[in-house]
Amino acid sequence: MEYLERLTHMGLATLRDVVPIALVIFVFQLAVLRRPIPNLGRVLLGFAYVLVGLTLFLLGLEEALFPLGRAMAQQLTDPVFIGTLAGDGAPRWQDYYWVYLFAAAIGFSTTIAEPSLIAVALKASEVSGGAISVWGLRVAVGVGVAVGIALGTFRIVTGTPLHAYIIAGYVVVVIQTLFAPRMIVPLAYDSGGVTTSTVTVPLVTALGLGLASTVPGRSPLLDGFGLIAFASLFPMMTVMGYAQLSAWRARRNAR
Repeated sequence: MEYLERLTHMGLATLRDVVPIALVIFVFQLAVLRRPIPNLGRVLLGFAYVLVGLTLFLLGLEEALFPLGRAMAQQLTDPVFIGTLAGDGAPRWQDYYWVYLFAAAIGFSTTIAEPSLIAVALKASEVSGGAISVWGLRVAVGVGVAVGIALGTFRIVTGTPLHAYIIAGYVVVVIQTLFAPRMIVPLAYDSGGVTTSTVTVPLVTALGLGLASTVPGRSPLLDGFGLIAFASLFPMMTVMGYAQLSAWRARRNAR
């Protein structure tokens, strides 16, 4: 009974979020463009699928994935666990290697499962005539998020300033933009945004807050946040790097 109540509550919340989008589309189609909605039955059926799918998806995240992510973050960053790795001395940044590995793994896996990235990858492959591989783009973005989240957890452990990483990262992005194929640059910039969506943000935020709460001398407010910035920045590098590597291999094969 409690599960049905939560399902109903989640369904109503999803309906509240989706209805304004539908109203905007219908109002502009009927009042501004003054044209009938093509395939109205299929459109309404699609909205129904969206409601059901999002409801089950969000409920599944809340019931299973979020608690699991929080539990793993708390256990891996627990001082007792880190103390056993450090031996008798005080924990050093090297002793948190399981945290870095977990951060990279959770960053990659959540990005691969991110619905917004899947949608962008499918559309990119469609409009490019197959020149951009769906899985190639998803893996490139996933690797970027994995590296970014791992580096972000390293920043929290060491207490180094966030702005230094962000400035250095965007310097690399600007340089890559000058040399990357023009076709991939807009897609690379968009890839940095689609990764920070429903699946990635809660898990990554929970990891950052859990890590900052258990590492001595760290503040959850000052140090716990900022991982999402890494998750947005590094996919731009990896996607442009993937395109540059593909272009280099094509030139080499042509020679």
